[in-house]
Amino acid sequence: MGAILNVISWLVFGLIVGAIARFLMPGRQDLTWLATALLGIAGSLVGGVVSWLILGGQQGTINAAGWVMSILGAIVVVFAYSRLKGARGAT
Repeated sequence: MGAILNVISWLVFGLIVGAIARFLMPGRQDLTWLATALLGIAGSLVGGVVSWLILGGQQGTINAAGWVMSILGAIVVVFAYSRLKGARGAT
């Protein structure tokens, strides 16, 4: 049961982070709710890796910096996805 709740919490967190990233990105992104959640999770991982590299692997609890890095990572992932999808649709 704990694994299911863990997956649900990741999806909810990813959806929140992905939605914030999409709101902050200029232009329209044609993404489903599931795609938004998955890109939010991917962005959170990207932000976590960057944060880990900057802070030298120091672990902490969920805090404002973690949210900020997750959102910044999600913006990068949504931007890259939009560019790749646009480039693939143009050919």
